[in-house]
Amino acid sequence: MWSMRVRPWNVWRAKRSRRKALATETNPDDRRIVSTPGDVQGGNIAELFLDAIAQFKKPDALKYKSAGAWHDISHADLWETVRNLALGLEELGAQPGDRVAILSENRPEWLMSDFACVLRGAISVPLYPVLPADQIEYMLQDCEAAVIFVSTAEQLDKMRELKPGAPTLEHVVTFDDLPSDEAWIHTFREVVEIGKKRAPGQDDEELRQRAIDTDPHEVLTILYTSGTTGRPKGVMLTHNNLVTNVRAALQSIDLGPDDVSLSVLPLSHIFERMVGQYTMYAAGVSIAYAESFESVGENYLEVRPTIMSMVPRGYEKFFSRVDQAAREGGPTKQRILRWAIGVGGRWIDRKLAGRKVGAALALQHAIADRLVFSKLRARTGGRMRLFISGSAPLNPEIARFFLSAGLVILEAYGLTETSPGITLNRPGEIKIGSVGRPLPGVEVKIAEDGEILTRGPHVMKGYYKDPEATAAAIDREGWFHTGDIGKLDEDGHLSITDRKKDLIVTAGGKNIAPQPIENRVAYSPYVSQVVMLGDRRRFPILVVAPDFDALESWASAEGIEFADHQQLVGDPRVLEFMEREVLVGLADLAQFERPKRIALLPRELSIDMGEITPSLKIKRRVIEQKYAEIIEPLYEE
Repeated sequence: MWSMRVRPWNVWRAKRSRRKALATETNPDDRRIVSTPGDVQGGNIAELFLDAIAQFKKPDALKYKSAGAWHDISHADLWETVRNLALGLEELGAQPGDRVAILSENRPEWLMSDFACVLRGAISVPLYPVLPADQIEYMLQDCEAAVIFVSTAEQLDKMRELKPGAPTLEHVVTFDDLPSDEAWIHTFREVVEIGKKRAPGQDDEELRQRAIDTDPHEVLTILYTSGTTGRPKGVMLTHNNLVTNVRAALQSIDLGPDDVSLSVLPLSHIFERMVGQYTMYAAGVSIAYAESFESVGENYLEVRPTIMSMVPRGYEKFFSRVDQAAREGGPTKQRILRWAIGVGGRWIDRKLAGRKVGAALALQHAIADRLVFSKLRARTGGRMRLFISGSAPLNPEIARFFLSAGLVILEAYGLTETSPGITLNRPGEIKIGSVGRPLPGVEVKIAEDGEILTRGPHVMKGYYKDPEATAAAIDREGWFHTGDIGKLDEDGHLSITDRKKDLIVTAGGKNIAPQPIENRVAYSPYVSQVVMLGDRRRFPILVVAPDFDALESWASAEGIEFADHQQLVGDPRVLEFMEREVLVGLADLAQFERPKRIALLPRELSIDMGEITPSLKIKRRVIEQKYAEIIEPLYEE
């Protein structure tokens, strides 16, 4: 089965016959339930881990870069390390059911620690490495972690700071070699050696069998939602939640041992963990760990991946760099790029609609491909066949641009509480603006108020130590209430309108969904981040963090002098330019939806300042309060 491959030209074929593969039924309240038929087998993560070890035996199961060179880790070496680490945890006193936290950037030790927890029967608790110590302390207290893996000296310093406030924490294990005289601190290498001292092979069969016998409905992991309001909640996901999600994904996308993925999204987020780790690993895909977000461009060329998961912001950044390069290349290059985008848009629209592409348009697209699109594919290493996009809505124009360039993006939808996969655009039936059809075994329906509900084996066990919040999220019929607003079309494709709690109600009583408008604004190469505000106000406004590389380039070309970003955004000429760039493109909106003013920020919104979550969701209420001094005058003028 792994010999099959998705060819770019096959992706464009519209599969109208897919409608008959959609299962629908009518429930008592006369609302349609949509699902995709499929026999999705449950199980536990230990089975996925051990099956891949036995089946693939690759020399490059994992790849990482160190001291300027890429190194491989084989399946055989991976098994030895995970086996010894699990036994080392046992020697340290970690018991089945204990919570073991992981505080690290993406690297091979992350996956090894995760699978060692699986073999030991411990419950892993991933934590974002960008979180400050006080937030980590709360989570360690709440889950009562006994052990934590940390990556670097910086993360170890956080542990020393918060140790008094985490009384259950007994051991810290550092991925980097950071020897310490403190008895509660160990290096990763030391714990592996502790396990290695057990007689080779003596415990292997018992270890394997115990892991395989794990009840699939036991809790595998607790993930703390980043939370745009209030304290984060611990989402309990079972082995079966993740296994069924992985197997549903593999029924929908063809992956195999010839593939190479580049992992850059944080593994502490369920999207990358399920897609970039468990799904890739189960299919025998080689997983290469990017050095950082900043080095992805370089890592593309070195690793030459064939598949990758990414959030919309990554695609927007890619497009912005392309646009900036064209501007710096002069008017001719700008005209060529704009022409290629127009040609590509017309070409892909006809392809996705299943309509014939005329000879003239086909020739134009071939020229655009030679001049522009082929160079874009080369930037990703030249072998990329699939991107998977999740975590937030993808701007349709960005999707159209990538698809017309032969860089296929499959947009998906889900939440931490749903493991995360709910829907996915499949190769061959992509519908721009939608997040695809339900995964096999997943049910979706739209409530009377427009909220998206889902039911199936992917829905969480509940919130840790919070039965009231669990009961509020999952109703008596097993439907999980996502908090998102959306709609289903006749083909069963789901479109997301907005977050229920983000809907803006103006002073005149008009409802506005801000997310689609923000997505349109973010398409501008001069915009990095945008937040729409206006709840209970006379009209909506936009708070914009510019793309300063692009804006500085424009300002310099216009002869505008500035000492820093504050002076740049304070210049009336810059504000006038950004208003034209942002607001003119929204002229087709209804009068009540149309933003009347914009406020420019002197920097990007950040996690450290509490303005966005680690999963890059904007804290709308925080922005409104924090920047009141520049927002309020917009309503006074």
